[in-house]
Formats: sequence, structure tokens, C-alpha cells
Amino acid sequence: MAEMRVEVFADAVSTALGDRLVALLLYGSTAREEQALPRADVNTLLICDAVDDALFAALEPAVQAWARTGRPAPLVFTEREWRESADAFPIEYEDIRQAHRLLAGRDPWAGITVRREDLRRQVEVELMGKLVRLRQAYLTYRSDGKRLTEVIVGSAPGLFTMLRSVLRLSGRPVPNGIAEVAREAAALIGFPATALDVVVVHARGPKRLALAPHDPRAAAYLAVVAQTAEFVNHIA
Repeated sequence: MAEMRVEVFADAVSTALGDRLVALLLYGSTAREEQALPRADVNTLLICDAVDDALFAALEPAVQAWARTGRPAPLVFTEREWRESADAFPIEYEDIRQAHRLLAGRDPWAGITVRREDLRRQVEVELMGKLVRLRQAYLTYRSDGKRLTEVIVGSAPGLFTMLRSVLRLSGRPVPNGIAEVAREAAALIGFPATALDVVVVHARGPKRLALAPHDPRAAAYLAVVAQTAEFVNHIA
């Protein structure tokens, strides 16, 4: 699969949109200290003056070339949507704010405020949703190590997003690295510091996670999610 540097993609998007571009951001794991991790995602967010079919047509060549490298298309907001959606996506706004790089356009953060009550509500809802879905999957695949591995690996990025949000809600500093987030969250919430080693090691590579049927590490991971959800339920 051909590589395409994010700077090349940014230049292509900027050329295609001209004055219609407000901002193009790189965010997530590639904008944190773990950017060298072999399994880090490359996520982008595009803010434009408006969204219409002419915009999609202008972006199509750049985005298709980007997709051929295995990268997802950018999230797309109008400038008005971006300014009015912090209450709808407080977790995402705070996470992107902490770890992003401006690739093109201007800084979109001026005047953006996330209310603590909005953040707490979304964290509670998403954690409980994650917990019940994980229990359902664990009940189904507990004896199937391969599928159990897929479930745990697939849920881990979302869990670390939740853990960073819990640290923010509690007024704690939020580290960049996932191992440091796991350690700080364990100290705050009270789950064993080693309970998330299973997904930290997988993310750091090169060794891939391979759970056995009835693997106790999966049960320990599930217990972390449950304990985190209970902790958030009692945050004032």
C-alpha cells in the first residue's frame, strides 16, 4: 500500500478548496507522543465555509488518493457547525484540543468552550454504552479467543479516550502516552495498574495481542470498564 505523507494531503486539500478552507487538523494518536506507535491512526478534521456537492467534488481526487493509503477521509464540519457543536461532542472537542496539529488554514479554537456538565454527561452515557456492549460481546465470545481479541482491541482506543476525559473531569493532568494515561487513571479510579497492560503492549507493537478462550486478561479489562463507569456515576 502506497504511503502519502499527511503534509502532501494537506497541500492537496488546501489547493483544492482555496478560500473555502477554514482549517485542516491532524488529531489523535499521531498528534501525541505515541505518534511512532506502529498501530497509530491518522485522523484529520476539515472545517469549511459550507458543505455542498461542489465541495465534495473538489475534494474527491485528494481524498481518494489519501484513502488508497488506508487512511480515513476527514471529518467535515462547516465553520458554523464547529462553533455550535461543543455541547454535542464535548469529549471529542477536548481530546482534539489536547492533541492536534494545524495542517492548513487558521486556528479554529478561539471562542470554543466545553462545559464541564456536558463533558460529564457524555462520558457517563458513552461509558455505560461501552460497558453493556462489551458485556454482550464477552458473553458471546468468551470461549472464542480470536473474536474476544478483536473485541478488546477494537474497544481500547475508545476506552483510553474515556480515561483521558475522566482525568479532565477530576482536574488531573492528562498525559499524552497511553501507558501513562493507564497509570494515572488506575491511581485515580482504583483499578489495578497492570489491568490495561494487555492493550498497551498491543498498541506499542510489534507483538500482537492473542487472547486464549476464557482469558482472564479479558475479564480484567471488562472489570476496568465497569469500575470506570461506576466512578464517573459518582463524580459531582
